[in-house]
Amino acid sequence: MSSSEFLSQFLLTLISCSLLLMLIGAVKRMLLWSQGQASPIHWRGLLQIPRRYLVDLHHVVARDKYMSNTHVATAGGFVLSSILIVLVYVVQLQQQLLSWALLGSSLLMFIGSIFVMLRRRKPTANLSLGQWQRLPKSLMVFSLSFFITTLPAAGVLPLDTGGWLLALVLVAGIIWGVGEMFFGMTWGGPMKHAFAGALHLGLHRRQQRFGGGQSTGLKPIDLSAKKLGVETPSDFKWNQLLSFDACVECGRCENNCPAFAAGQPLNPKKLIQDMVIGMAGGDDAKFAGSPYPGIKVGTHKGGAIIPIVNMLVESETLWSCTTCRACVDACPMMIEHVDAIVDMRRFETLEKGKTPGKANEILENLSATDNPNGFAPSSRMNWAADQNLAVFGQNEITRADVLLWIGDAAFDMRNQRTLRAIIKLLRAAQVNFAVLGDAECDSGDLARRLGDEANFQRLAKQNISTMSRYQFKTIVTADPHAYHCLKNEYGDFGGDYDVAHHTGFFATLVRQKKLTLDNRKPLALTYHDPCYLGRYNGEYDAPRFLLASMGVTIKEMTRSKSTARCCGGGGGAPVTDIPGVRRIPDMRMEDVVETQAEIVAVACPQCNLMLEGVVEPRPEVKDIAELMLDALIDEPMGGES
Repeated sequence: MSSSEFLSQFLLTLISCSLLLMLIGAVKRMLLWSQGQASPIHWRGLLQIPRRYLVDLHHVVARDKYMSNTHVATAGGFVLSSILIVLVYVVQLQQQLLSWALLGSSLLMFIGSIFVMLRRRKPTANLSLGQWQRLPKSLMVFSLSFFITTLPAAGVLPLDTGGWLLALVLVAGIIWGVGEMFFGMTWGGPMKHAFAGALHLGLHRRQQRFGGGQSTGLKPIDLSAKKLGVETPSDFKWNQLLSFDACVECGRCENNCPAFAAGQPLNPKKLIQDMVIGMAGGDDAKFAGSPYPGIKVGTHKGGAIIPIVNMLVESETLWSCTTCRACVDACPMMIEHVDAIVDMRRFETLEKGKTPGKANEILENLSATDNPNGFAPSSRMNWAADQNLAVFGQNEITRADVLLWIGDAAFDMRNQRTLRAIIKLLRAAQVNFAVLGDAECDSGDLARRLGDEANFQRLAKQNISTMSRYQFKTIVTADPHAYHCLKNEYGDFGGDYDVAHHTGFFATLVRQKKLTLDNRKPLALTYHDPCYLGRYNGEYDAPRFLLASMGVTIKEMTRSKSTARCCGGGGGAPVTDIPGVRRIPDMRMEDVVETQAEIVAVACPQCNLMLEGVVEPRPEVKDIAELMLDALIDEPMGGES
């Protein structure tokens, strides 16, 4: 037997065995995912995998042009090469055109692998090391071995060029490459993400996220279930376990996490890898990325039916999250970190009654008074005694064009100024609006993010019942957290409404020329994007349009729009108060100061409070509604500010 005949027979045997072992590994991996709880299977999503990979995934990857081009070459070359390898060496379609195509795809993959290698020569802190450091070599060996092996089939070299020595070298290279690329996809290793990631894109539990859609509302749980929330990895939905396996450990989530940057004990990347450890069993000793700040790697272990908190993950890690979705937005594999964190919080809160800091007091206040600070419900409208507001249910008022949702700003003197500005603007535009008055309850946002699903559902149903008595076209609110709940989370309980944030509503009024703003007063101003308006609901333009209508040229921060840094006020973080090295609002104010702006415009009462809490000297913090009132032409008479 000649060396070329041996190599051909060897390839047929090796690749066939590798594919069989890969299939066995896939079954074992699926059995791990099946430990999770039932969840709908979106079979049609499997047909969308190519498009979701090429469009949705690469929409995120493309934020880093270097890696985008590298990934196209490496992953694209690998997928095409794998198909052609099976056709040429297993099916044995001896067509020279296929061999030439394999030469091209393996060369493309080799070029991509060079850029992967260059990136990992001096890896940034967010990149995991360990087994990921061998990936560039494996990519190069796989692509180069098949490139050389295919040269004779393409008619470029004689069949026995190089003889037995070259054949044996190629055998060694192919064993290494095939072992890492095919076998490793389902048995573990850097390429595991390719198999799990493809299925995750198809079977994602938030199918609405693809094609440019939005899906950010937390999913409700059945409060009559035997266990509330997630205690062990097997309590997650099966497709959540699948999503954890899809992690490529790129560290983009880590780079964008405000809690990690502040030195709090949270790293979203390690959290996901810990969930993989819990699913499969073991410890975190081999994790080769950045640890949770202040917590050593190698001290935790878990298993599918072993409690997660304080065994695999410290409770402080869960409570450090601000639920800002920066990690989710940055993840090219579209993993839902926040869903997992809130699921685990639910068990801690509902089953164990363990919430840190002032969280328990806040939840008790919500239960007793329907607002987080424990104020008497009958005092909700005290701030508006001089506003002469139309109140649903009073003076036979049952109908209005707009329901103005007040929110917790009713109990805060600083944010009452914003409410007064909004009222003046609505009156200037002659909008027919009314409020719920003392009948309005907290939206339930804080309760839900703290894991108190029972309190949230009670508040949501109570508010829906109250609103069902009246007729209105649109709900307008200045609070992005309430906006998000009313728009995206009340629907699960029968509350389907047209909800507008005040910036979006006022932008429409300005376009309709129902409000006219003075654009001759340029301001040195920057704008802070609220997480629950921007990343949660995709609204970046309306606030900027309003500022532009005032003649403002925004000095954009480096972290703005989808990459805006959180103010630190979401997810209950101000009340759980997990210590770190720095405060998140201080870091955000540093972003503001870098622009040399004199004013930072906000569009959220929570952002207002967090940024105003930064020690002076610092830029002035003003809500866009307040800036609009300052710039309003022909301000109406009546009502005091």
